[in-house]
Amino acid sequence: MAGNHFSHLSERCLAIVPAYNEAGCVGAVIESLRRHAPEFDVLVIDDGSTDSTALISERAGATVLRMPFNLGIGGAMQAGYRYADEHDYDFAVQVDGDGQHDPAQIERLADEFRRDHSVDFVFGSRFAEESGYRAPAARRAGIRIFAWLLSLIMRKRVTDPTSGFRLANRRAIALFARDYPHDYPEVEAILMVHAHRLRLAEVPVRMDQRASGRSSITTLRSGYYMAKVLLAVLIGLVRERPTVTPGDPAAVSAEHGI
Repeated sequence: MAGNHFSHLSERCLAIVPAYNEAGCVGAVIESLRRHAPEFDVLVIDDGSTDSTALISERAGATVLRMPFNLGIGGAMQAGYRYADEHDYDFAVQVDGDGQHDPAQIERLADEFRRDHSVDFVFGSRFAEESGYRAPAARRAGIRIFAWLLSLIMRKRVTDPTSGFRLANRRAIALFARDYPHDYPEVEAILMVHAHRLRLAEVPVRMDQRASGRSSITTLRSGYYMAKVLLAVLIGLVRERPTVTPGDPAAVSAEHGI
């Protein structure tokens, strides 16, 4: 059980479940979290759904944050991280409301924190090992391009940078609460962690296909997705993010007046 791995770390753990019109499966996701990760409080971010996602989530016992309109996955997740930061959670895991992320696999993410206490952020990979997951050809090609690019930038092997199944500690939570990429945030969020000198790791996990609904990234939108994320990555590389090492001058300071 994941709880065995978190007992040495913290009792303040939050599962952030972004959901947009996921009435067909969000209840099962919450039930699976209760069964496989009972030490995690469950927060559903209802991202402007027009179905009964929020009602089903509340009836399943989750806390629900209702967005006033559809913000997209980036805005929804930043709302979740802000909630985690403001309520002093030590760990937050993203578990998508569409049923792709198996809560039983959270323990694999937790294992990495137990193995290496210097790690701040762990994400699960569908491709680090043979897992049987089959992505559409166009999307898999895009994933390989992003994996190659991030591996080059970070000088470490990355196999699944578009994975949303990720576990953050308090330092990463605080970072994402302040600043989180929007639209298609997964790739850029990994670069943010790297740019702010936080430690990250990738571990193999098993993921499922969507239990219901459909992905916002269709075959026709794959090219647009790739172009937009590549542009975001390039902008992210030149964007100034003040990172202070102990002993450095403060990133922001005020000059003494007369």
